[in-house]
Amino acid sequence: MSQERTSLKPIEGAAREMRRRLSLRQEFILALLPTITVLMVFLLVEIFTQQRLLFASLASSAFLIYLDPYHGTNTIRTLVVAQMLAASTGLAIYLFLGPGYLSGGSAMIVTIVMMILLDTMHPPAVSTSLSFAFRAGDISNLALFGLTLAMTTVLIILEQGGLSLLAYYTKNTNRPETEDHS
Repeated sequence: MSQERTSLKPIEGAAREMRRRLSLRQEFILALLPTITVLMVFLLVEIFTQQRLLFASLASSAFLIYLDPYHGTNTIRTLVVAQMLAASTGLAIYLFLGPGYLSGGSAMIVTIVMMILLDTMHPPAVSTSLSFAFRAGDISNLALFGLTLAMTTVLIILEQGGLSLLAYYTKNTNRPETEDHS
C-alpha cells in the first residue's frame, strides 16, 4: 500500500527558489513576522494564564514557518491538526493518568502515532503534547491554546504572502530597461 505523505514534502508548485536568494535585509524582514507573532502569543498568555510552557512549542512552529512556509510540515492543515491533536491528547492523558513521566511519554507516543496516521507531521506538536501532559495546576488552557494557534496559522498566510511580494518586487526591479527606438 503506497500512500503519498504530503506533510513531509514541499508544497508542489511553490516558488521556493526565491527563499534561497533573499538578502540579509530581506531575511530580517521575513523573520520579523514570526517574532511579532510569538511576542503577541506571550502577551496573550501573560494576560490570561501563568502556564507559559504550554505555549512554548508555538515559538518553534513560528520559526519553522519562517524557515520554509511552503513545506508540507507548515501548511495550515498540518499545523492546526497536529497542534490541536497534541494539546488534546496531552490534556486527556493528564486527566486520566495525572502529571508525570508516564503521562508525558504516553502523550508523546500517541501524538507521534496519530500525526503519522493522519499525515500531519509537525515536530513542535510533540512538545505541545508533553507540555499539556506535564502541566501544573487545574487551569485548562485548551481554548487559549486554540486562539494562539489561530494567530500562528495567520503567520503562514503572512509568510507566504511576504515571500510572494518579495519575489514580485525582485522580479520587477531586476528587469532590464527596454529601449525606445521610435
